[in-house]
Amino acid sequence: MWLQKEICLTPKPRGFHLVTEELLCELPELRNFKVGMMNIFIMHTSAALTLNENADPTVRQDFESFFTRAVPEGEPYYRHQDEGSDDLPAHIKASLLGASLDIPIGDGGLKLGTWQGIYLCEHRNHGGSRRIMVTVQGE
Repeated sequence: MWLQKEICLTPKPRGFHLVTEELLCELPELRNFKVGMMNIFIMHTSAALTLNENADPTVRQDFESFFTRAVPEGEPYYRHQDEGSDDLPAHIKASLLGASLDIPIGDGGLKLGTWQGIYLCEHRNHGGSRRIMVTVQGE
């Protein structure tokens, strides 16, 4: 059985945001899967997805601090600046983190580790809503 669905996430400010529950609320069909794999793909080049700590919010703050320092805005050697000083750094950060996740499905839900959650990594100051394509294959 296959399922494919586009989900529009609510706009988030710049930073790392847990979106596991927001995604699951849009995927009641997962209850029908005993076993399978889910691919989550973000349809943007200035935001990313990652899987990490879901309990302590300071982890998400530390991620933002690290990436802000690692890929600073306003570098004189950046040529792509048409959409603002945060645009090219957002593209670089998104490439470093990635555009998709593969997560096992079992017994009608995600098979995540105890402390794992799905992050939307919003790298723009005003990124707006983000479109996610979810594809599930299983039985």
